[in-house]
Amino acid sequence: MVTPMRVGHGHDTHRFGEERPLLIGGVEIPHPIGLVGHSDADVLFHAVTDALLGATGQGDIGEWFPDTDPAHKDQDSRELLADVVASVRKLGAEIVNIDCTIHAQRPKLSPHKPAIRESVARTLGIPADRVNIKAKTGEKVGPIGRSEAIVADAVVLVSMEGTGS
Repeated sequence: MVTPMRVGHGHDTHRFGEERPLLIGGVEIPHPIGLVGHSDADVLFHAVTDALLGATGQGDIGEWFPDTDPAHKDQDSRELLADVVASVRKLGAEIVNIDCTIHAQRPKLSPHKPAIRESVARTLGIPADRVNIKAKTGEKVGPIGRSEAIVADAVVLVSMEGTGS
């Protein structure tokens, strides 16, 4: 018998423009300005959250944590992701691996990739060797290339063994 597997994709974009810490995957990245968002604007954790919700057929981050709800104002995105991870586990699903791409012209993210990887793995409760983090620039094209925004994409593979799916 083949183990049922599901793939989820998550995507998020946040523009620069607030005097707040720049958080990517739960890691504070030194930068003079942070991202605009209702919560803490952690673009990577938001993409990972959406990927997990997609893989398990549970909607999207906006349904779970609407930006119209004052309870989520400035909320730590690690907490939002942890709620979704708990829901995924409650369904009996296991996170097999996750592949993430962060698109940012500035700041340079290569030195921070190991810390981001560890942070994502710790939050998901999986070994770090099942998390991949890639960083790409915008080649000075578009809002990424002009350092106006950061985009993150995440693809997750989830095993639904034991869920009956």
